[in-house]
Amino acid sequence: MLDIKQIVAKSIHNQLPDLDYQQIYENLEYPPNVDMGDVALPCFKLSKLLRKAPMQIAQELASGIPPSEFFEKVEAVSGYLNFFVNRPRFMEEVLNRIIDQHEKYGASDIGKSRNIVIDYSAPNIAKPFHVGHLRSTAIGNSLRRIFEFMGYNCIGINYLGDWGTQFGKLIVAYNLWGSRQAVEEKGINELMRLYVKFHQEAEKDPTLEDEARSWFARMENGDSQALELWQWFKDISLKEFKKVYDLMGVDFDYYTGESFYNDKTDAVVEELKQKGLLEESQGALIVNLEEYGMPPCMILKKDGSTLYATRDIAAAIHRKKEYDFHKCIYVTGASQSLHFQQWFKIIELMGYGWAKELIHVPFGIVSLGGEKLATRTGKVVLLEDILSEAIKKTLEIIESKNPDLENKEEIARYMGVGAVIFSDLHSNRIKDVSFSWDEILNFDGETGPYVQYTHARACSVIRKAGETEADKKAFNSQLLQTKEEYLLCKLLYEFPEKIELALSQLEPSIITRYLVDLAQGFNRFYHEHSILVDNQELRNARLALVRATKITLANGLKLIGLKPLERV
Repeated sequence: MLDIKQIVAKSIHNQLPDLDYQQIYENLEYPPNVDMGDVALPCFKLSKLLRKAPMQIAQELASGIPPSEFFEKVEAVSGYLNFFVNRPRFMEEVLNRIIDQHEKYGASDIGKSRNIVIDYSAPNIAKPFHVGHLRSTAIGNSLRRIFEFMGYNCIGINYLGDWGTQFGKLIVAYNLWGSRQAVEEKGINELMRLYVKFHQEAEKDPTLEDEARSWFARMENGDSQALELWQWFKDISLKEFKKVYDLMGVDFDYYTGESFYNDKTDAVVEELKQKGLLEESQGALIVNLEEYGMPPCMILKKDGSTLYATRDIAAAIHRKKEYDFHKCIYVTGASQSLHFQQWFKIIELMGYGWAKELIHVPFGIVSLGGEKLATRTGKVVLLEDILSEAIKKTLEIIESKNPDLENKEEIARYMGVGAVIFSDLHSNRIKDVSFSWDEILNFDGETGPYVQYTHARACSVIRKAGETEADKKAFNSQLLQTKEEYLLCKLLYEFPEKIELALSQLEPSIITRYLVDLAQGFNRFYHEHSILVDNQELRNARLALVRATKITLANGLKLIGLKPLERV
């Protein structure tokens, strides 16, 4: 595989063998403008080490590096050592590699034989699947795809919020103000109504909170009436959730919620006791984390019921035994960061060396008009409503622009849902998001439909070309002489680096923004230059560039959970 940074680093290392090769490699940069070079080494950091001025170092290196088949020239400018690639050679290498590797372009086997557990989405049972859950679902699904593309064996787990005092609240509300008929007819919307009503009534009658805790204690103690209602609520909720997951093209290996670990928490409590980590505090049992700069972490309430931390510790221990994970990744909101820091530290204090393999991937909060989403007050925007509205708008656009398109309802679904997912993944995940119907349904500019449309445009060019297999293999890179052609090829070359960066930073937005850049690069090339020209050699060369773009766009779209469309 061609790695121009590697070739540059070796050239420099041959001149300065006392310098660490890896350090040279990591200090190399891509200049902001290709007129300044393709790869550059800033020599300022070397100045102190070599006791020379940066300009002198750059000049001496430039004069000492021998000619190469990969570089047209090497220049020293203002303390930078700039390498200019042999463009025809570079483009031939890049385009052939992409076309040969096809759906594997950008992939790797660095994760071979390593298990990655990814815990994502995790909606709460009996509460609607709202826009706030979009982030965990989209980010987690993309990370899973990226890890799998890099050779890891991924286990996707939906850690449902299906245990806790909120179910005691729901049972109380159902018994007081609900009916089986209403729940059967209205499903999760009725459960949400009951949950909101409980909090409204509990403000007037605080004894309802005690009653809710009592019902949850009955659940934990195996009460059949309580568990029967809980299971019913859970079945109704999962049916609703799966409708949304099907729309988004998201799936999981396991739906193992908090309740799955309920019978495993006693062993955790006992182990914490044996290891001298538990303290009593006002009747509850805690782990004191003051010396680590954190508040105490409660393990058991004074009534003996468990908490999130108890179940999370039990889940992590079970997952390590079950999957022997290389990493266990939790995709949840940044507001839960302290919670994860606390119980990660407890796992470490329990003597488990794999505590360092537990990773929290936080993301910013989703607000509605500047206000935090809250199920208990009913202030939510349902994710299914957003997806349906996006599909509807997309279909309207297709009807106006291309009414004879085959399978237009299916294409509208892929584009509409893709618009919502792409919008969510376009920003850095830690950035807070204020939900806006206008923004999420705006398909102009840097959007998912724009990238999908660009992929379809490349497919259209290839269809019109009516190529033979021989045409696909034969092209003369010497004929690709324009700046737009080279810049597009350079973008294509960067795809594997972007995936590695997204993997190391656990940041899907790196792929999303790259796809916008690539689509823009292709469209500049498309508008500036005719592709299906009479000159067969030039036509074949430009078609190689189109094919490579199509392949790379498709691979990138799949990594963020979008469908590459061939016609729109």
